[in-house]
This record gives sequence, C-alpha cells and structure tokens, in this order.
Amino acid sequence: MAGRFDAPSTGDICDVPGIRVGHHHRRNRTWRTGTTVVFAPLGAVAAIDVRGGAPGTRETDALHPGRLVERIHAICLTGGSAFGLRAADGCMDELAARGLGHPVGNDLVVPVVPTAVIFDLGRGGDPAHRPTAEFGRRALRAARATPQHGSIGAGTGAVAGGLAGGVGTASTTVTIDDAIYRVGAVMVVNSFGSAVDPSTGMPFAAHHLARRPNAADRRALRTRLDHVMANRHMALTTNTTVGVVATDAPIDRVGAGRLATLAHDGLARAISPIHLSVDGDTVFAMSTAASSDTTINHRGVDALAAAAAAVTAAAIADAMMSAESAPDAPALCDLCPSVRAQ
Repeated sequence: MAGRFDAPSTGDICDVPGIRVGHHHRRNRTWRTGTTVVFAPLGAVAAIDVRGGAPGTRETDALHPGRLVERIHAICLTGGSAFGLRAADGCMDELAARGLGHPVGNDLVVPVVPTAVIFDLGRGGDPAHRPTAEFGRRALRAARATPQHGSIGAGTGAVAGGLAGGVGTASTTVTIDDAIYRVGAVMVVNSFGSAVDPSTGMPFAAHHLARRPNAADRRALRTRLDHVMANRHMALTTNTTVGVVATDAPIDRVGAGRLATLAHDGLARAISPIHLSVDGDTVFAMSTAASSDTTINHRGVDALAAAAAAVTAAAIADAMMSAESAPDAPALCDLCPSVRAQ
C-alpha cells in the first residue's frame, strides 16, 4: 500500500471535513427507536456494500457505478425495520427545502437519500411506534460537527448479542504521498452476534477503550451471555448492523465501494458471528472531496480501505462501551463496571 494509517483514535466521523451527524429519537415506556442522518452539505461521492441476508434499504441502486447521480448530500440510518424507511421522506423534504439534491431543471432538485434500517420493532413495548418522516427531518436539522454516541438516534433500541447496542464512532488519519487524509466511521450496532469476547469480557475491538473486567464482573457477563444463548430463538428477526465510513480523500465511486467492502472486515473483527441470514448488515462509504480533485490511485485507495476496516471495528467497540441499559438488554459497562479503561 502506498500509504499508512494511525491506530483509530477516540475521535469521530465528524473529524472528516464536510461531514456532520444528527440524531432524533423517542424513548419512554412505549417508544425506543430513532433515526441518525449523516449529512454532507457540499455533497459526497457514495457507494454501498450489503453483506447481511435480510437488508432493509432504499435508493441504494443509485450508488452503483454508472448511475446518473454523482453526488448525494445525506445518508439515513434508522430503526423501525422496513417501516422506518419513511424517515428518509422527511430528510428528503428538508434537503429539497435547502436546495440540495440532484438538479432536474427549473431550479428543481430531487434529493437522493440512501437509507438502511435496523430491526427494533417492539423494543419500547409497542411495535406500532416506529420512525416517521418527522424523525428524518429532525435528525437532519440536528446535524452537527460534534456527534454524540451511545443509545441515541438509530441506536436507541439497538441490542447486540443480548447486550445494549447503540451508535459508535471513531476516526483515524491516513498519509498518502505526503498528503494527510481523514477516515471516520459511525456504526449502529444491532447484531445477532456478540460484540463482546466472552473470554476477556471486553469488546473484541476495544483494547484502546477498555480493560479486562475483574472476575466477578466476568461471571456476571457469562451468566448473561449463557442466558442469551439459551434463548437465541427469541432473537431470530431482531438484527442488523448498519453504518457509514467517510473520508476527505479524493476517490471515485469505485474507490468508495472498496472502502465499503473493507469496512465489512471491520464488522467481522468486532462482531461474531456476522453477516448471517437474519442480519441485514449494510455499510455506506462517502468521499467529501471536491469533484474537481484528482482521484488517488488504487494503492492509495487500499490504504484508505484498510483504515476503513479499522475505524469500523473501533466504532463498534465505542457503541458497546457507550450504550445505556434497557429493560431487556443490560449495557456492558453496567454489567461489568470494571471494563471501563482508567
């Protein structure tokens, strides 16, 4: 590879110039779901890679090479299973009101908002409570360059291997021919598989965030994981991990596709098992570089893609470490307080 990248930091996807993230959710006795929007005000080249057997998506064909729309302005990640795809309507309307989208003449634009969902129906008690268009609109309006993490946005009702899941984020820098670029990820972790190594009590990819829990905490974790394994039939339709990796490096749609593909390596490092028939694992990739910039060569793309895998794994660990307990899913840091790095 004609480049090198640093170990993922405790930073976030908004370290990538031109990226903002917004969340909207509802959480009470009958609601536990939400929506997250990754917003690129100046537009971005985007691509997608779907590996799970049960994806729920919208406008993803528009991201394949050779399609008309070159740049998009937002990607929507949301709860609500297929019902939650409505959240993209509100995001679309808000973008159109700002004049952002694909120009179609007469000052009209049609925003393309690729969207992926997680299954969280009924996690708040009422399966009819799921994101609407207003969730997408509010998430976009809330987009900032300083995102939050944990049990928020699309990760509000997330559960990963029987523990509370959520939204996590991480970033790193990549040096290619003396130019320094950012690569970041935001992930919504709602997997059938576990993101925690039962032998250590730590998230698989959290060595920079966690420490080995004490013996009592590891026993509590083992008891919980044994209970989950004994009742796995209850979770066969309640999965999917989705996310976005982004960079400011100048790459085309094929290069962005390579980032999305290798990001799935990050999923495989951080969740076991992954990409099952009951998962809908989907990763988008974005480049915020100006369309006039000269794209880097394939060796540079490989360096960026390797970094994408690393920050994806780190973002998943961040989600597990920052999640909050729910009635049906304890958070790792509540079940094992000693896992927190000092």
